[in-house]
Amino acid sequence: MSGWTWTYEDTAGAALRAPELVTTVFPTQNDAESWLGEHWRSLADAGVAAVTLHEDDAVVYGPMPLSDGS
Repeated sequence: MSGWTWTYEDTAGAALRAPELVTTVFPTQNDAESWLGEHWRSLADAGVAAVTLHEDDAVVYGPMPLSDGS
């Protein structure tokens, strides 16, 4: 069974880890993407500049910038 997770990067591309950054393993890609859609603004407020989606150890896509286009 696959697990879907997000990793987080700052503006310099360095990995971010902090207690407030969710490290949940989501059961499906849709669940992971839905969660991100609901929480991207709070992640950006916490200093996350980009996210990468992983299925197990493989990169699915990313880094994807977190931006509202402004």
